[in-house]
Amino acid sequence: MFFIYNVIPGDSLFSIATKFGVPLNTIQNINRLENGILVPGQDIVIPSSTYIVQPGDSLYTISQNSFIPVQTLRSANGLTSDLLTVGMRLYLPPRTKYVCEGLSYLYPTTPQQDELIIRTFAPINTYFGIFEYHILQGGGLSTLNDEFAIQTSRNNRIAPLATITNLTPEGFSLEITRQVLTSPEQRNRLINNIYQLVRSKNYYGVNVDFERVREEERDLYTGFLRALGERLRPEGYSLSVAVPPKTSDDIPWLKGYDYGGIGAVVDFMFIMAYDWSTPDTPPGPVAPINEVRRTIEYALQQMRGRKIILGVPRYGYNWTMDNGNVVSGRAVSVAGAINLASRYQVPIQYSSEYEQPYFTYIDENGRRHIVWYENARSRTAKLKLVEEYRLRGMGAWQLGLDFPQSAFIVNELFIVRKVI
Repeated sequence: MFFIYNVIPGDSLFSIATKFGVPLNTIQNINRLENGILVPGQDIVIPSSTYIVQPGDSLYTISQNSFIPVQTLRSANGLTSDLLTVGMRLYLPPRTKYVCEGLSYLYPTTPQQDELIIRTFAPINTYFGIFEYHILQGGGLSTLNDEFAIQTSRNNRIAPLATITNLTPEGFSLEITRQVLTSPEQRNRLINNIYQLVRSKNYYGVNVDFERVREEERDLYTGFLRALGERLRPEGYSLSVAVPPKTSDDIPWLKGYDYGGIGAVVDFMFIMAYDWSTPDTPPGPVAPINEVRRTIEYALQQMRGRKIILGVPRYGYNWTMDNGNVVSGRAVSVAGAINLASRYQVPIQYSSEYEQPYFTYIDENGRRHIVWYENARSRTAKLKLVEEYRLRGMGAWQLGLDFPQSAFIVNELFIVRKVI
C-alpha cells in the first residue's frame, strides 16, 4: 500500500518520516531523494498501510491521496461518520491488483546501460519496443545495434518488439510514407524486410509507429498493417501499432488513423496519450486527464478494451517565454523537472482539472520559464483508468527518461503478465 504526500514549507525528510512513522531511508529510496532536498508542492510516495491523520485532513483528501474510495476507507476503519481527529490511525486496505500487460520503449545505448534499464523495468513490462528502425526510400530499413538489448530482454522474460517508424533525421517523413503505402512494390518490399528482420534477430514481433499519416492514406495504412499481419502471424510473430490520441473522427490532422480498422488487424494498439502540449504550442499540460479519458472512451467505441495499451509520458516540457510568447521549448524528464524547481527554489503547483503539476521560474538571464510535467499523483490517476476501463495494459515513453517513483507505483497497482 502507499499514499502520496504533498510537501509543505518547512518539511524535511526526517519530519515526514516521523509524521507517518515510516523509515526515512525507505522514503528516500523509493523517491530517489539522495540529497534530501524537498520543494513545496513536491509529491512524495509513502509506502504504508497506515495513514496518520494530519491537521486539515478529511476523509475525502485522504481518499484522494491514497486512491482508495471514501466508502472503502469508512468500512475498513469502522467509521460511522466522517469526523476525524489529528493523530488518528487509519488502515489503508490492500488493493486488488489488476492483471495487465506493459509496453515501454527503449533506446539501445551501451551494453552496461541497456542491462541496467532492462533489469530495472523487466518486472513491470511485458514488451520492450526497441527504438527504432526507420523506413527508407524504396521500402528498405535502417540498421540498429540491438542484438544485446534483444537477448537481454529475452533473458529477463521481456518480449522484444522491433519498432518500425517513418522517422528521418529531418522528422517524420510524409513523402516516404506516401511512397511506401501507394506503391505495391515498395509496400511488399517493406513487409518482406520487416519479416526478415524479425526472423533473423529473434524479435517477438513488431510495433509500427507511422506518424502524421494523412487522410488520403488512411485505408492504405490499414491495408498495409493487415498485409503485414498476414505475413507475420502464421509464424507466431506479434503485430502492434502506436497511434496518436484521438477523441473523435473529426480532427483533420488525425483522419489518417482509422482506429476501428487498425484495431481489427493488429494484436493491440499503443495509444500515445500525451503531447497535447508540445514545444511548438503555448505552455500547457502534456497529458491532461480529461483528454486522456476522452481518448479512451472514443477508442472503446471502435474496439474492445483488451486491444488497448494506454501510453503515458515520463517527461514534460520547459517553455522559455518572452512577453507572454513562447521563445523555445524542450523536453524535460520528471526528475529533471523536480531538480529545476529545487534549483530555483520555486513551489510546484498542481492542476486538479488536468491532473498535472506545473511551476514557473526566472532563470539567470531574467527569462521566464513555464514547466508542465508528470508526477506520482498524475501518473497514478492515469494508471487507475487502465483498471476502470478494463484495458489490456499500460506503457510509457520512454525508459531513458528518469521518473523515480514510476516503477514502484506500477508494481503496487498491477500484476504484469508475461508472454515469454
